[in-house]
Amino acid sequence: MRDLAPTLLSWDRFAVASVVAVRGSAPRPVGAAMAVGPSGEVIGSVSGGCVEAEVYDLACQVLETAVPALASFGYSDDTAFAVGLTCGGSLDVLVQRDSLALRAALQASVDGHPCRCASRQRARCSPSRGCHHRAC
Repeated sequence: MRDLAPTLLSWDRFAVASVVAVRGSAPRPVGAAMAVGPSGEVIGSVSGGCVEAEVYDLACQVLETAVPALASFGYSDDTAFAVGLTCGGSLDVLVQRDSLALRAALQASVDGHPCRCASRQRARCSPSRGCHHRAC
């Protein structure tokens, strides 16, 4: 997601979808990310094809509601013509709205100082715990 960070930080709000699990064959690895901006613009990719369109719709929903979502996509005989992966694998995608913690982690990454504890409470962040981000 580091490659998306500068653009994400320039948007006033966004939803980001990240591949959090892959089983079998899948087009993109764990960590692949796609984001939807305030005007519906898209950067990045989580899979391609029908899955990408479904994730886009889910990201738009999360952008509006701020409620995170976890979706699974895969292939089965029952869903051969539905949204799925024709490569035979499956993947889980987490979609979340921007937050102060996410923005701090993205800024730290852009600054060259990734923050390993961006999702933790600030009270737990400290240089002794490996965090050198100025916002912690």
